[in-house]
Amino acid sequence: MRKIFFLISLFGVIFSANADSSKIIKLVSSLPRTGSANAQTGSMVNGIKMAIEDSGGKVGDFKIVYEDWDDASPERGQWDPAVEAANADKAISDPDIMAYIGTYNSGAAKISMPKLNQAGLLMISPGNTWPGLTKKGIGEPSEPMVYRPSGKVTYFRVVTTDDMQGPMAARWAKEMEIKKVFILNDRELYGQGIAKLFEKEAKQIGLDVVGSEGIDPKASNFRSLVTKIRQKNPDLVYFGGTTQTGAGQLAKDLKVGGVKAKLMGPDGCYEQAFIISAGAQNLNDSTFVTFGGLPVSELPGKGKEFYESYKKKYNSEPESYAAYSYEAASVVLDAIKRAGKKDRKTIIDEVAATKDFAGVLGTWSFDENGDTTAKIISGIAVKDGKFEFVKSLQ
Repeated sequence: MRKIFFLISLFGVIFSANADSSKIIKLVSSLPRTGSANAQTGSMVNGIKMAIEDSGGKVGDFKIVYEDWDDASPERGQWDPAVEAANADKAISDPDIMAYIGTYNSGAAKISMPKLNQAGLLMISPGNTWPGLTKKGIGEPSEPMVYRPSGKVTYFRVVTTDDMQGPMAARWAKEMEIKKVFILNDRELYGQGIAKLFEKEAKQIGLDVVGSEGIDPKASNFRSLVTKIRQKNPDLVYFGGTTQTGAGQLAKDLKVGGVKAKLMGPDGCYEQAFIISAGAQNLNDSTFVTFGGLPVSELPGKGKEFYESYKKKYNSEPESYAAYSYEAASVVLDAIKRAGKKDRKTIIDEVAATKDFAGVLGTWSFDENGDTTAKIISGIAVKDGKFEFVKSLQ
């Protein structure tokens, strides 16, 4: 009799747990939390948490549970293909997960996108900017369909793409009266891609490209390369890459090596870790970055409210992508509310239907590719060891 009672009780516990689980929706993020990107991604995680907190931790009858996953490894010190693949598989296998927020690096997105697409799980990125993830005719001939084995769009992003950022950076260089430019890239998807876009525009508008080559991000220094650059005497060195792929060391070596040229990089260098790794003394008044949007401190309306709330809550300045992570999570929560049920396909459909979303990044929509209609690019300078907004680029 006791055995029967025990089994009935155990069955009741299992039944209750399953009933509770039906009212839980999980959101996970896959971002590089190990290595120098941690300050940036920590700020992004804070943004996601704030969006969930602002919703009261619930959407309708569903409790929202968030898990912060690392896609980096100690061995690499940045995102790792094997870890990113494992994260995607783990998300797919958990029926409570309705959204995968990530990745930060475009190269990492190439790993998880086809997996999540085949499984019909929503992926939304706050930081991927490589155009080929969603657009034809810019990257490889197989892009973007190679990331869509199901034939459907299940990947979305709230940040604009490098086919705008790269060319606008070249035009900004010309506005600075740059005549000669030496172009470098880190040989990764994002860095090499934006460097090529910069170079194409630079040549079209009459800049003299005196050199263009890839670097080894694992090199301890770039002194021999700096000697070659100095001999070419450029007015600007453009680096397509990130803090994690050598931007700080490059800046140091250019300064020590006597290169008088300005240095410019894309949004992958728009983080305080870049300034720290390079040393502010090696950057001031000669270093510039571009960014696909407005800096958090420049956002109006709801963006300004987010900025003030973030500083009050965390007693620190948010990094550049904090607002984008907040926006990505907010879009997901809004879609879940409209879907009204715990169903991956329905939630994807509602995200795709997002139009005139009034968020912290302004009012925007998703187009048929899953890209945002917001198209602002910012020009930013390093001054006194800090990033300073210069202008919106046209």
